[in-house]
Order: sequence, then C-alpha cells, then structure tokens
Amino acid sequence: MPEHIILDNIPFQIDLPALLQTLRIKPQSSYARQVETMVREAQEIARPKAFFKLAFIVSRDDQHVNMDGILFTSRVLSRNLAETQRAIAYLVTCGLELDAWSRSYEDMLPHYWADVLMESAARQASRYLDEHLKRRFKLRRISSMHPGSLADWPITQQRELFSLLGDTQSAIGVTLTESMLMLPAKSVSGLCFAVTMDFESCTLCPRENCPTRHAPYDQKQVDKFLG
Repeated sequence: MPEHIILDNIPFQIDLPALLQTLRIKPQSSYARQVETMVREAQEIARPKAFFKLAFIVSRDDQHVNMDGILFTSRVLSRNLAETQRAIAYLVTCGLELDAWSRSYEDMLPHYWADVLMESAARQASRYLDEHLKRRFKLRRISSMHPGSLADWPITQQRELFSLLGDTQSAIGVTLTESMLMLPAKSVSGLCFAVTMDFESCTLCPRENCPTRHAPYDQKQVDKFLG
C-alpha cells in the first residue's frame, strides 16, 4: 500500500432538528432560521479530510515504542501495542474550507454555531476513517490514543506524531504550532490499533466534568495500565 493515504471525499450531513435541540433553539424561532441557513452553507462548502499512515514497530520497552524510527514515550501506549507489530498514525480535520467560512461569523452566537458545525465535521471524518480502516485492514475492533489525552502521553508528543505522519500541511492543510495547537483547531490526531477489547483513554483520566469524556474513570483500568 502507499505510505500515506488521503481521504478527501468524506460526506458531511447535519440533522437539523437534532442540532436545534442540542443548541436549545426553538424550531420556529428566528435563531432556527439563521442556523438553518448556516447549515446549508456549511454542507455546501465543507470538505472534511483524513490522512493516515501504517507504521511498524521497530522496538519497544515498558515505557517506549519506536515506530518507523520515531520514539514515543508512554507506558499506556506500550501496553496497548504489546500484542501487535503495527499501528496507524492518523489525522482528521474539519478542513480549511469550513474553517475559513467560520471566520465570516464574528458575532458571539453565530460564531459558536459555526464552531459546533466544524466540530461535527471533524467527528464525522473520524467515524468515516474508523470504518475505512476496519474495511481496509479487516479489523473487527480498533481503539485510539491521542497525545495530551493522558498525563502518561503528553501533548508535546504531537511533535513525534506529526514527524511520523510527514507533510500534513500539503496533504490535508493541517499544521502544528509551537504550542502544540493544530490548525484548523477542529482536527484530531492519534494512533489507532487493533484490540480484542475496547480501550478508552478516558477510563484512565481522573478529570471531572470533562465535556469530551466517552467513558467513566475506572480504577481497575488505571491499575492495569499504570499500576
């Protein structure tokens, strides 16, 4: 297979009634009409994208994993990759098109709605990539880890991940700043891998009231991976 794969024909559709409910906007209100207009615009111009690379494990120990000559430091990552010789480095984004469109809305509420639409585009791109990887590599179940999601794998490891991925700017327009911020901001990077049981980084994170939590904190999982 080619070293890098770009997916740039990812569909983007919004369920307007569900969105209005999420935003707590009454369907017959003037706000609803404005959101409907923004949804039509966003669906017309949005080009969410995904970019991934199959990476092979060169060496590892309890604290490190070397993939294609790039060294990652994480006890949890090492545990998750203990039974495999490969992982998939990936990046998904809402796309430059939607990011530029959002900047035309400067008032607080429309700017927030645009932000929600960009986040939805990134999530849809993530789901599309997951299904693509399962089909392509004949995987029944995959899990992911993201730099910065755990203290064990800090955000500074974005540098190594982007080094592993290569020229992400030319591929799908995503850049990494000195402060580890991805641009467009509604982008997600990580490593995914085949698993026999689902793994969620959230189970190892004690942070309360996290808006992006997908699973509850689990002390048994903490003991397994970090004990």
